[in-house]
Amino acid sequence: MLGLSDDDKPRFLGRRIAPGLKLVALAIISIVLMMVDNAHDSLSTVRGALAVALEPVQMAAEMPGDAANYLKNYFDRGNLIQENEQLSQKVLLLQGRLQQLAALQAENERIRALLASASSINQNVLIARILAVSPDPYRQYVKLNKGSSDGVFVGQALIDAHGIMGQVTNVTPLDSRAILISDPNNGIPVEVNRTGLQTIAQGTGRSNALTLPFLPNNADIKVGDLLVSSGLGGRYPPNYPVARVTKVVHRPGEEFLDVTAKPTADLDRGREALLVWNSNSNDDPPAPDNAGKSGQPPAAAKDDASGASDNKAAQ
Repeated sequence: MLGLSDDDKPRFLGRRIAPGLKLVALAIISIVLMMVDNAHDSLSTVRGALAVALEPVQMAAEMPGDAANYLKNYFDRGNLIQENEQLSQKVLLLQGRLQQLAALQAENERIRALLASASSINQNVLIARILAVSPDPYRQYVKLNKGSSDGVFVGQALIDAHGIMGQVTNVTPLDSRAILISDPNNGIPVEVNRTGLQTIAQGTGRSNALTLPFLPNNADIKVGDLLVSSGLGGRYPPNYPVARVTKVVHRPGEEFLDVTAKPTADLDRGREALLVWNSNSNDDPPAPDNAGKSGQPPAAAKDDASGASDNKAAQ
């Protein structure tokens, strides 16, 4: 045989192993390695070492994408700040509306209570909003948003969902002023609901207290008795709750009892009230034009014990 030189051996071997055979050999070796690894998990160490070795390559491959995302977020930062401010403003607006809804819900409940009170009586009524309260602690007045153009007249009774509040003393075309039963210059004829005993409840200047100064020592009255309007004089409609007795003191040697009662109406709370036309007058509510000219209640409601004190307070 002819001998081959060292330079000719690689060319000879390369011609003997075809490229297709190399691919097949590599595929077979790969399959064998996968089968062995799947059966015995013997190449896990090799895989871990390769993963660690290739980590820089993976980071380098991901670096262009990370850089692009960073630049995009950086340039979008202004939009994000603006969007955040808009969302903050919307949250503030919604919170403000939520508070307003809570206030409207409470107002709705109060109006429902007023309407429930009005539905239980036969008198004509008008809902009025309380605009202001007198700042003078010794003058218990409220200002209403209804006036003579709405048919309101001097002497008209004012009530809420729980009882009598007072009566109108001054009227203008657009608003009116009412004295509360707690005013020291105001008195209202009442009767003890349990016994029918009649007397006068006088204001004390405090919204939570009335006094009954004209009850003799032998009067049948006790703590817890309900006082209702008697209707005497025609100023206030009869049978409306006025107050509940909270204290009865018998003073030896004194002619009269010391009796204190708490008004049933919320004199220092609430924003709505009812103006009532007394059914005893047998008249419909006055027309706005007529009311604006006369400004007076029915004739039967001109003189009573409380009216005298109210006229004095209105001067």
